[in-house]
Amino acid sequence: MIYFQLFITFLKIGLLSFGGGYGMIPVIQKELEIHNWMSPYDFIKIISISEMTPGPIAVNTATFVGYKIAGIFGGALATIGVVLPSFILIMATSSLIFKFKDHPLLEKVLYTIKPVVLALIIAAVIFIGKNTLLDAEIIKNSGINTNFLNYVDPISIIILIISILMLTVFKINPIIVLLASGIIAVILHLLGIF
Repeated sequence: MIYFQLFITFLKIGLLSFGGGYGMIPVIQKELEIHNWMSPYDFIKIISISEMTPGPIAVNTATFVGYKIAGIFGGALATIGVVLPSFILIMATSSLIFKFKDHPLLEKVLYTIKPVVLALIIAAVIFIGKNTLLDAEIIKNSGINTNFLNYVDPISIIILIISILMLTVFKINPIIVLLASGIIAVILHLLGIF
């Protein structure tokens, strides 16, 4: 039953999601919440691994989520489910897309989808930011508290600011920034700080 649910869930995600992998993140997160398959914290770890792994983030995320829920076969079914709608759509419409690529109606449809894609990506940024910049242990141990500043993880904020500066001001290669932040996290963890 879980295999069928995984396949159908990711088939639906692949069929109804626009804007690539980052646009799919809020949709996947909502489905995980509906099925109660994993915590937001576990999903954030999967997104992190998916971003670092070669390949499209949507496919990587589907594979890792499916594997976490139902093993290797679950990962394979989730991957097939998320890819299948796009594959069928491209195969069925590729000749039409090239023929009508400059048609005003197609341009208007694609133009109106752009704000929705942007909203999905912003929702993904908010979800990831909320679950990575806030201290999950404090939230879990303190119960309900409305003071947002009690939850802020200062080390994550510092790493975020330094990473943004390295990428935008100093134009350092993103791979080097990722490796450096990973090394810093390991060192801080070994020192018992992070």
